[in-house]
Amino acid sequence: MDMTEESVKQISDTYAEILKAAQHYVVGNEPLIKMTVIGILTEGAVLLEGVPGTAKTTIAKIMANLLSSSFRRVQGAVDVQPADILGVRIFSPETGTFVLQKGPVFSNFLLVDEINRLTPKTQSALLEAMSEHQVTIDGETYPLPKPYIVMATQNPYEFEGTFSLVEAQRDRFMFSLPLSYLEADDELEILRRDQAGRLQWAEYEASLTPLLTPQETARMIRVVRQIHTSDAILRYIADIVDATRNHGDIQLGASSRGSLALLRGAKAHAALQGRTYVIPDDVKAVAPAVLSHRLILEREALIGDVTTSGVVREILQIVEVS
Repeated sequence: MDMTEESVKQISDTYAEILKAAQHYVVGNEPLIKMTVIGILTEGAVLLEGVPGTAKTTIAKIMANLLSSSFRRVQGAVDVQPADILGVRIFSPETGTFVLQKGPVFSNFLLVDEINRLTPKTQSALLEAMSEHQVTIDGETYPLPKPYIVMATQNPYEFEGTFSLVEAQRDRFMFSLPLSYLEADDELEILRRDQAGRLQWAEYEASLTPLLTPQETARMIRVVRQIHTSDAILRYIADIVDATRNHGDIQLGASSRGSLALLRGAKAHAALQGRTYVIPDDVKAVAPAVLSHRLILEREALIGDVTTSGVVREILQIVEVS
C-alpha cells in the first residue's frame, strides 16, 4: 500500500514547491495551477474557458518541466485533421512494414488551444485519449505515456468559425475552470517584472529544476487513489449529483462520470492539503470545476440569466452531509 501520512505530506510539500516555482514567473493564477495539479493527480482532462492571454500555455510548460515530462501544443483550426493530432501509419520501404509517425497526442501534457475551432470530427478524435489514455489508429491501439493530461481552451466570447462542444465531449473533461483577466495589482506586477527583465522565458526555463520523475508522479497518483473517503462523504457526493438531476432550472444533470470526477477531485484536493482523508470542504472545493460544464439549463433559466455555476453554489448550500 502506497498511502501513508508521509506519502500524502510529500504530495502537499511538492504542490507548495510547484506553486513557488511557477509564481517566480507567473503572476496570480493560483486556481489554474491548483487545477492543473489536481488534473495530473487524477489523470483527468481539464477544460479552460475564458479570454486569451491568461498563462495557460506557460503553466502547462512549467508543469511539464517540473515533472520531467514532455509537452506538445495543438492550435485549433478548421483544417486540422485527426491524423494531425493522433499521428499516421506510414509504409517504410526499408522494413516493408507500416511505422507509426506519432502525433502530438503522444506526450505527457497535450494542450489543445481553442478546441472549439476544431471540427466535430477532429474534436471526437480526442475522446478516446481523454477517457481511456489510449488511441486507435488504423485498427491498432496504442497506449499513451504516463502521466497523461489533456488541457483544452476555448474562448466563449468568440463564435465565428467555431464548433461548440457537444455534451458527450464536455462530459469527458473531468474539470473545467473559467479564466478571467488579472486584477489591476497583478497586471501592474507583470509590467514591473517585464521592466526589470524578469519575464525572459528562456532564462526562466533554464533555471527550472525537475521536482519529480514520471515514476514518482505515477506513485503520487496511486497515493491519491487510496485517500480515505467515508461512506458519509460518498453519500454526500451522490446527493449533490442527484440534486443536479432534480433541480428545476436544470434540463440535464451530471452523469455518473461526474460523480466519479467529484470523488477523485476531492481526494486530490485532500492530498494537496496534506490530509489522508476527504472532508466535505474538499468536495465543495472541486464541485464547481467538476459540475458546471456538465449541466444544461432549461430555456427559461437561460432567459432569466441563471448560470450553471450559480446553480452549483445553490446546491452546495442546500445539500448537507447526512
